[in-house]
Amino acid sequence: MEPSSIRVLVVDDYEPWRRFVCLTLEIHPGWQIIAEASDGREAVQKAAELQPDLILLDLGLPNLNGIDTAKRIRELSPTSKILFVSEQRSVDIVEEALRTGAGGYVVKSDAARDLLPAVDAVLQGKRFFSGSLAGSDLLEAARHHKAGFYLDEQQFLDDLKLFIGTSLKSGNSGIVVATESHREHLLRKLQAYGLHMDAVIEQGRYIALDATAALSLFVFDGKPDRASFLKAYDEIIPTAAKAATGKQPRVAVFGEGTHLLWAQGNVEAAIRTERFCNQLIKRHDIDILCGYFLRQVQGGMDNSAYHRICTEHSAVYSR
Repeated sequence: MEPSSIRVLVVDDYEPWRRFVCLTLEIHPGWQIIAEASDGREAVQKAAELQPDLILLDLGLPNLNGIDTAKRIRELSPTSKILFVSEQRSVDIVEEALRTGAGGYVVKSDAARDLLPAVDAVLQGKRFFSGSLAGSDLLEAARHHKAGFYLDEQQFLDDLKLFIGTSLKSGNSGIVVATESHREHLLRKLQAYGLHMDAVIEQGRYIALDATAALSLFVFDGKPDRASFLKAYDEIIPTAAKAATGKQPRVAVFGEGTHLLWAQGNVEAAIRTERFCNQLIKRHDIDILCGYFLRQVQGGMDNSAYHRICTEHSAVYSR
C-alpha cells in the first residue's frame, strides 16, 4: 500500500480526543483523515460508504459499542484495517476486541508515544500493542517474533520476567541472550516470581548466554554470517526443547544482540540478524522477543532504523 493512499476514519465520542488524533496523524503527509464519527452506528455507516484503509476505533461508543462496531465493519468493509485506541485495560475486553480481527490496541494514556508507531505497524500488516498489555495469553499466542522498545529498564525487566517466567512455569524452556547485568537482574526476578531457578537450571530448561559472546559466534568483521548463526541456535534450541516438560514443548528466546549491533551503529547487521531470527521461527517451535533500549544510546533510534526493524517482526510494542 502506497503511503499516498492511506485514508483514515477516526471514531471516538469525545471531540477533543478526535482533534488530538487528527492533529497527530496529520504530521504524516501520506495519511489523510477522510472522516470522523462519534458513535458506533455512524462509524459503521461511514465505513461502508467510504471503505477507509484504516479505522481508529474507541471501545466505549454510544449506540453501538466498539467491539460490535468492529464486527459489523468487518462485514461491510472487509479490507479496512482496525486499530483500537481506548483507555480500557481489562485483559478480557482487550482480547475480545482483538478477536474481531483488529491489528492492534493502543492504550489512550500511551497514545502520545504509541499512536504513530502503532498506525505504521498496523498498515504494514504487523500487530502492535501498548506495553502495558503484555502478558495476555491471546497476545502471546498472536505473535512469534516480537520487538520491544523500552525507555525504562525496570519495565523491560518486568516484561522479560513475564515472557521467560510464563514459559518456565508452564513446563517449557527459556533461552536468554543478554548482558551480564540483565542476566543477574532477571534471575533474581524469576526467583521472586516463584520459580526455583536452581532446579530449573539443573533440568536444562533455562539457558543464559552472554550477548557479546553470542555475537562473536556469527558476526565477523561487522557482518553477520547466516550459516554460523543458524548452526549456533540449531544446536542450543533443541537442547532446551528436549528438557521441556510441557504437553507441547516450546522455547521462549530473548535476545539483545541486535540492540548491541544497533548501539554500535551497525544497523544493517542488526536488521540482517533479525532476518535470521525469522528463519529460526520456521525451523523451531519458539517465540522470540528482541529488546531495544532507546535511552542507552545518545539520540535514540532514527525513524528509518525503527521502521526497518519493525518490519522484520510479527508484532511490536513499546514501554
